[in-house]
Amino acid sequence: MTLDMDFFQDMEARIPRGTVRTRFAPSPTGYMHVGNLRTALYTWLIARHHRGVFILRIEDTDQGRLVEGATDVIYRTMAECGLTHDEGPDVGGPVGPYIQSQRRDLYGKYAHLLVEKGAAYYCFCEKTESEEDTGDWDRAEDPCRSLSEAEIQANLEAGKPYVIRQRIPREGSTTFHDVSFGDITVENRTLDDQVLLKRDGLPTYNFANVVDDHLMGITHVVRGSEYLSSAPKYNLLYEAFGWEIPTYVHCSPVMRDQHNKMSKRHGDPSYEDLVAQGYLTSAVLNYVALLGWAPKGERAEQEIFSLEELVDAFDIAGISKPPAIFDIAKLDYFNATYLRALSPQAFAKAAEPYIRQSVKNPAIDTAAIASLLQARCEKLTDIPEKVDFFDAVPAYDTTLFTNKKSKTDREISKAMLEAAIPALEAISDWTAAAIHDTLVHLAETLSIKNATLMWPVRIAVAGKAVTPGGAVELCHILGKEESLRRLRAGLGLLCT
Repeated sequence: MTLDMDFFQDMEARIPRGTVRTRFAPSPTGYMHVGNLRTALYTWLIARHHRGVFILRIEDTDQGRLVEGATDVIYRTMAECGLTHDEGPDVGGPVGPYIQSQRRDLYGKYAHLLVEKGAAYYCFCEKTESEEDTGDWDRAEDPCRSLSEAEIQANLEAGKPYVIRQRIPREGSTTFHDVSFGDITVENRTLDDQVLLKRDGLPTYNFANVVDDHLMGITHVVRGSEYLSSAPKYNLLYEAFGWEIPTYVHCSPVMRDQHNKMSKRHGDPSYEDLVAQGYLTSAVLNYVALLGWAPKGERAEQEIFSLEELVDAFDIAGISKPPAIFDIAKLDYFNATYLRALSPQAFAKAAEPYIRQSVKNPAIDTAAIASLLQARCEKLTDIPEKVDFFDAVPAYDTTLFTNKKSKTDREISKAMLEAAIPALEAISDWTAAAIHDTLVHLAETLSIKNATLMWPVRIAVAGKAVTPGGAVELCHILGKEESLRRLRAGLGLLCT
């Protein structure tokens, strides 16, 4: 096959140089799992920390695994997380296209260039699709590896289908360097002649990655540690082409526990699941950043980071070798911290749809309820159950009126409600201050502690032992008429 060398020179001339360039290259196969989100975040942070370029590339060469709508999930997740890209399918750039299936003709040219260089060969053997994709087959020498030029030409002229395989040296070893794992040396005889170009003309994942990373000028490659075993073959490809090898950053897996990787198949949450479960995107990003990375220097003890602070602090030297365990309780802590840090207005806006799941009465002020919740919930999804009594008091047992700490029992509570109802009826301006002052003055008049009066009032208006806010706040939000109605109903229960 005659190759147009001018084409390869033109492609080299297009490559941007002189700055850090990173890429996130997901396959559109469904949800964004936590490990994928971490890769996207680290890749973005490296680029932003070095004031470089961040690229989004869609890797869709494995057509059998594509899921409709999955590309939209990628775009939406990246946008929600603030991980903006400088180049990509939707924004273009100097080294596009940025969707692998649209680069199909490129891979064939580079595969044939490797054949010309003696670093790859045509394989006409009959093997299954999975064998072609993975190269996982009998390691005995491939007979096509030693075909003569005449035999190869005859097969090509006969139209015999083929794949192109990498020609791995049979002697010596290959050493590659990784930021976290250091230098790793592999004996070449342990490597197989992986497929580079499949029979349908599409590249395998491993080959497309190398070609695209070089042609896009990628300086740092971030991926999971499961690709460590493929790194020697990547190095051999770079060397065969005469290309500079990028900085490898292999991240250890995110684990559910000491022995099991996180997996959607086992019910572990994706990014979208976590958001649906009431976690803030900012809290998720902060926590995910610390799953396998730790800040150094003056920030070594810091846990809470804004995205801007992460950009400033992120150093690939802080990426750790051991696997990271996803601790949902720790994420709860991060989320609660972020919820409390929101402005009252921002929290009220975030909480409103969750409040309205339980509180349907339009007359009730959701912002007032939100003000009670902000310091009392870890996740937004905690809210509906906490506020369901605002629309209607649940059926409750009068034993709730008995509280040792507040020094109340059934009879004391009955007396407290009998005193509270006329006192609250006399309030003309139903404000939180007026309710508070009235009840505190009543307790003083009765020579009792405030809690002895407040507890029965709260139980009567809420029907729950645990509520966001106390008697004063709840009565204020419910309004005078509804509060008094509930107090009378509670007194009626105690009188039966």
